[in-house]
Parts: sequence; structure tokens; C-alpha cells
Amino acid sequence: MDREINFLNADSAEKRLENLQTLLSEESEKPAVLPQYANNHIHTTFSFSPYSPTAAVWAARRAGLPTAGIMDHDSISGASEFRKAAKLAGIGATCGVEMRTDWTSSPFADRRINSPDMNGMVYMTFHSIRERYFDQVKDMIAPYRELRNERNIKILKNIEKETGVHIDFEKDVIPISEYENGGSITERHLLFALAKKVMPDGTEDEQYKLLGQYKSGLINDVFVEPSEELLPLDFAVSFAKEIDCYLCYPYLGDVTKSPTGDKKAQKFEDDYLDDLFVYLKNKGIGAITYMPSRNTAEQLDRLMKLCDKYNMIQISGEDINQPSQSFICKELADPRFSHLVDAAWELVKREENG
Repeated sequence: MDREINFLNADSAEKRLENLQTLLSEESEKPAVLPQYANNHIHTTFSFSPYSPTAAVWAARRAGLPTAGIMDHDSISGASEFRKAAKLAGIGATCGVEMRTDWTSSPFADRRINSPDMNGMVYMTFHSIRERYFDQVKDMIAPYRELRNERNIKILKNIEKETGVHIDFEKDVIPISEYENGGSITERHLLFALAKKVMPDGTEDEQYKLLGQYKSGLINDVFVEPSEELLPLDFAVSFAKEIDCYLCYPYLGDVTKSPTGDKKAQKFEDDYLDDLFVYLKNKGIGAITYMPSRNTAEQLDRLMKLCDKYNMIQISGEDINQPSQSFICKELADPRFSHLVDAAWELVKREENG
């Protein structure tokens, strides 16, 4: 991790923003802006990531992104800092939350939909949440965040049974998270705590690589399926309408090779994608989010045609949560994806107008 990122990962939001101002004032030359790119799905330390919200903005700007979006699991608490950092850095910002939802009452209850971990569970994203709704979102998330921690502790017990390594939730996990500031604790935190125990003298990059190995292997042996912590789908739809944001279905598609190395080859929703679109439309879900770098040309062509057929808003973003990942999705330079960059700017303008 480079010096600037460490500087921007200071202990408080105030210090991080102050440090960003310092770096910007010392800058002799601004990074080249690459208008053909955008990214609306950047995780921060408020879920799991090597980047604080401020550091994420700096890294996005340094990569050439003219706009960037925060998307943490079960937390909106880093969004205010992210917006302030983006304003200082002179780039557009959009804010969202990613949550797991319960689809056990759907026609797809017995299928792997877009979650590698269990049937009937679906990741959904709330895009373009405006700042005046942040507190309302925090209140909605709070009980689910606590239920998730109850399950996290069960997973730690399974990790100890499987590996013989004891990890203390209070001493080993909470300190490597932003939980005390409203952040969430994910399975990646648990595996990262394990990596730190197994490789105490390793560099952070080496520990992240070990985490990736655990995510693609060990997690299957220690995973505890969530139940109460899953957001009911109908509630997610109604809440998105209440706060006037876009509830998106994140398309995964059958996986052959994972670009981040933490997903094994696995089948997801491609076999029944047409039926899934009908279901989404009937539920009042009018947006799809996807990552062009993760899918084949055939998958993307089919997906975009279905989006056009059902008049679905299309939003894209590369899922950033590892230090080795690029903030740039090179596929967006292809003119056939220019609508995704346009959509990112629409989100930015929508949130700026409050």
C-alpha cells in the first residue's frame, strides 16, 4: 500500500479529509481525466476494503475517473465523508448500499441466483441515495447489522474448528473494521483476521492474497447461512421508493474464471434470465447493475437486450475491495457501453440536486 493511501487511511474522517487537502495542495500536476470511464461500486473500510472513503476518492481520481461511487455492504456511514472528499478532489460522487435480500418466497427460491453462498439469497444494491436520507438508511440497516454480527461469531467458531486458530471477535475483528463508526463486518473481515493470525509478519498485500485464497476455498466449509438478517425483498422495494433511490438487481451471470480470483466457476441466473426479468418487472424493480469485465460478450449482449426490452435502467461499476484491483473497467472504453458512463453522470447530477 503506498504512502498516500496510508496517509488517507488515518483514524478519523476529519483527519483523512485534512490529509486529502494537504495532498491536493502539494500536487504539482493533476492526473489525466479519462471521461470514457466511471465506477459506481467502490467498497470502503466501512464494509471491507483497503481504502477509507477519502482514500477511495483519491485512488479513483488518480486512476483517471471523473466520477466515483461508494457502495458498502450494510452501511451508508462512509457516504458523507466520500461526498466531501469527492468535492475536495473535484470529481463527481454517487452513494449507495449493498444488502442481501430474502427471495425464499420467489419462484427462484431453490436456485443460486446471484449469491455464490446459498440458494434464495440475492444481493441487491440501492443506488443514488441522496444525503438527506442517510440517517433514515442508517436506522433501517441497524438491526440487520447486529443480526449479521451474531452470525459472524458463529462463523468464527467454525473457523476455529476447521483451522485450530482462535479469533476473538472483539479483539481481532472489530479493530480492523469501522464497526464503531457505523460500518459493517463482513465475512472478509473474519477471513482477513484469520490471515493476520496465520501470517503475522506478512505484508498487508500478502495477507490480502491469503484472504483471497480463504474466500475461494475455506469460506465454503465455515459459512453459516443467514436468515433473519436478510432484507425481505418486498420491504427493499418499498423502502427504495420511500427514499426515492434506484433498487438494482446485480447481474452476475455464470462464472467461468473470476477476475478477482475469489469466485470459483459456478452457474447462476443465465439459465432462467428471461423469467427473472419478468419477475423483476412485476416486482417493481426497474434497474440492473452489472460489471462488463466479469462477463462474456454473449452474456452482455443478451443482458442489454433484455434491459432494453423491459425498459430497465442500466448501471455499472467494478466491485473494488482488494488492493490489486484497478479502478478502471477497460471495457467501458467500448462505445457500446457509453450508456453506462452516461448513467453514472445522471446519478451524480441527481444527487447533487438533492
